Amino acid sequence: MTGSDAATPIDTSRPHPARVYDWWLGGKDNYPVDEELARRILAADDTAVRGARANRRFMHRAVRTVAEAGIRQFLDIGTGIPTEPNLHQVAQGVAPEARVVYADNDPIVLRHAEALLHGSAAGRTEYVHADVRDPDTILRLAGECLDLGRPVALSLVALTHYLGDAVDGDDVHGLLKRYVDALAPGSHLILSQVTPDLSPEAVGRAAALFARGGTPFYPRSLAEFARFFEGLELLGPGIIPVTGWRPEAEDVAAQAEGIVPVYAGVARKP
Repeated sequence: MTGSDAATPIDTSRPHPARVYDWWLGGKDNYPVDEELARRILAADDTAVRGARANRRFMHRAVRTVAEAGIRQFLDIGTGIPTEPNLHQVAQGVAPEARVVYADNDPIVLRHAEALLHGSAAGRTEYVHADVRDPDTILRLAGECLDLGRPVALSLVALTHYLGDAVDGDDVHGLLKRYVDALAPGSHLILSQVTPDLSPEAVGRAAALFARGGTPFYPRSLAEFARFFEGLELLGPGIIPVTGWRPEAEDVAAQAEGIVPVYAGVARKP
């Protein structure tokens, strides 16, 4: 199950956010150009590795939370390079019958799609090679695995800060609304986003380095992030720095390492 750009070659001449993120997580599926940018950002913003790891743990907690609440369908956009445990392993660990669709536009993720598809025998796991900016394609292909007439958990973890606000550009808030509008009542939205609120100078330096590397980067304030959840019912504790969203022991320990300038939230569509 792939989009029309499935044959896109891997561009190793410029960094890709998923591969930079992979380097921060200690992965091996990145290139020298990705490592160079990852190291430069880390030198400018020492929260980068903490943020990447905190985002993964947040995804695990959020997915378990909505699965335990009865959600059995998941659409994860901006999947990134597989890092265990992945979303389908978390969801199917709670509910083996859960169905998961991953979507990403990085050819390296496409190369690893087979690894993403080893889910539980009772459930189903699929991969869509398409861009978040093409909701019609993603929703159409996801609908081959998921029943969009029933609740779905839509996950965009550490993705929205790569999308701009301009209406004649990415229109990130309009884009998110198109996805949410297509989902049934009872669906959930899982989001995290880099913010300048908690570490403005370091985040500003990181954003400038991303931009020079050819990747636009859009840290957002609490008010800007909260707009993504308009019309939805936030789960407790609401919008909060990522390490504080229903923390477990590892997250509490990580808080002592310092600030992670990332907001997180999970909300239900009424």
